[in-house]
Amino acid sequence: MTEFVLSTYGLQKDELTVEEFGSGLINSTWKVSAPGKQYILQRINSNVFQEPAAISGNISLIANHLKNNYPDYLFAAPIISNDGNEMIYVEGNGYFRLLPFIEGSHTFDVATTLEMAFEAAIQFGRFTRLLSGIEIDKLEITIPDFHNLSLRYLQFLSAAANTTKLRNQETFELIETLKEFSFIANEYEKILTNPEFKKRVTHHDTKISNVLFNHNRKGLCVIDLDTVMPGYFISDVGDMMRTYLSPVGEEESDFSKIIIRKEYYTAIVEGYMSEMKDELTEIEKKHFFYAGKFSIYMQALRFLTDYLNGDEYYGAAYPGQNLVRASNQTILLKRLMELAPDLYHIAIDSR
Repeated sequence: MTEFVLSTYGLQKDELTVEEFGSGLINSTWKVSAPGKQYILQRINSNVFQEPAAISGNISLIANHLKNNYPDYLFAAPIISNDGNEMIYVEGNGYFRLLPFIEGSHTFDVATTLEMAFEAAIQFGRFTRLLSGIEIDKLEITIPDFHNLSLRYLQFLSAAANTTKLRNQETFELIETLKEFSFIANEYEKILTNPEFKKRVTHHDTKISNVLFNHNRKGLCVIDLDTVMPGYFISDVGDMMRTYLSPVGEEESDFSKIIIRKEYYTAIVEGYMSEMKDELTEIEKKHFFYAGKFSIYMQALRFLTDYLNGDEYYGAAYPGQNLVRASNQTILLKRLMELAPDLYHIAIDSR
């Protein structure tokens, strides 16, 4: 199957080495090595991205904007096939695309240093800033309601009301805790109607593995643009906080290890604001800390909703995995909120 796809780009089997690559959970990815050249081959997960053409259109729009306005920006645009296509459809296997492999680049799964968090925040801020000239309405929605907290809260309430008796008993305290945090969803409702919050080109998946670094761990560019669509800055900033602030991830079951590293919060603020301080409105800057609450709360809701629904969306490698994830994120949210007096003003005071 990959042989056929690669042949449409003029790459012949006997000249290639193909190996699985990366740690992404959605798309399948391979590194393709040819004489003197390397590539990244991806199969788009059509269960998640049901309109691959929307992804292709968005990336083309972004690529053209950067080429015309910021030609020096490193952008790994998809390679065009011999038939003139950015994506290849294979019956029964879905959509594929080929990307250049950036020589000397590296990715990381965890933000292990302040410098990495700072560099990543710069890259995501720069990406949004450089694309501020795009007519936002021309970008298509690749995952409807992806970061719609209002919807996620309603889905949570529905799941809590309709789950099995056993799962309801297991999760009663957690359900009540997340209901007590509904003010975070209420604040999101206010954002939706506030003209001071601007729709921008937003990545929506700002984990550290979506940044390319050079050998000195300096950021080069952002990658994996399938979730790029119109959105609010809180989605990008919040997901950085959710995935950079604690030294352990969402799979950690020893909740005593979940802490907020205040210096990483400052690194995110300084990196992102170095690019976006003149783009954000004053009310947006006042909601920088809220961005963390927004993303962590939303993910806690999603994990618990999936557990209550029988693990239909994320699945579970072991019984109760999504309950562990939901509890993990709820603890992370509590830890962040405890530090509000220390962290809230950092972004507001940033110059």
